[in-house]
Amino acid sequence: MKIVSWNVNGIRAVLKKDFAESFASMEADILCLQETKAQDDQVKEALAEFKDYHIYSNSAVKKGYSGTAIISKQAPLSITKDMGIEEHDQEGRVLCAEYEDFYLVTVYVPNSGSELKRLDYRQTWDEDFFNYLKNLEATKPVLVCGDFNVAHTEIDLARPKPNYNKSAGYMQEEIDGMDRFTQGGFKDTFRHFYPDVTDKYSWWSYRAGARGKNVGWRIDYFLASEGFLPQLKGAFILNDIMGSDHCPVGIEL
Repeated sequence: MKIVSWNVNGIRAVLKKDFAESFASMEADILCLQETKAQDDQVKEALAEFKDYHIYSNSAVKKGYSGTAIISKQAPLSITKDMGIEEHDQEGRVLCAEYEDFYLVTVYVPNSGSELKRLDYRQTWDEDFFNYLKNLEATKPVLVCGDFNVAHTEIDLARPKPNYNKSAGYMQEEIDGMDRFTQGGFKDTFRHFYPDVTDKYSWWSYRAGARGKNVGWRIDYFLASEGFLPQLKGAFILNDIMGSDHCPVGIEL
């Protein structure tokens, strides 16, 4: 089974950029999307051509903002939206599909913002989301994927020194949040297979030709319950797939 995660930076926008061809090339059994920027009915309409898949989405109250979706060949046992915490449940950032052997959660973690205005909120979010995942894990293993909006270590971004504690996505508070996940039983699958690989990123600024120069950040992850790691055959980053400022990342079971 191949599961892929992709921040598409707008589902309606990416459909105009060879999305169908990209999706076919992935050969994914499940595709998790973040930043759909569409309401549930718009997601359903946008993906109407994918008739062989079950499609689920979680949209923000604010139109054209945030949002997550899951496209699955196999119908999950159940689908749940959000964390059950009103403060966090307004932006369509969490969508969970239950399968026989695991929960699959796709997440679009809040960005701390260019002026770090949401950094305090981000810390609350990270802790509450960790607790939400641990609660799921009490029942069965968890796979969680998506845009975590943080480069975890200095090999996860091209220019760590000028960004450390200055830029959203590489603040110590955000790094601490990712440490909580990885030290609390949710392992970074890409680093499990490739602990020392550099220059593999999942997001590039649209400015200054960053993608062509590979001046990027690895901020999109697949985390897995530690006990589930033996089920994994591999992890990958599909940095040749265009259409968004992010590229897809994934795992194979």
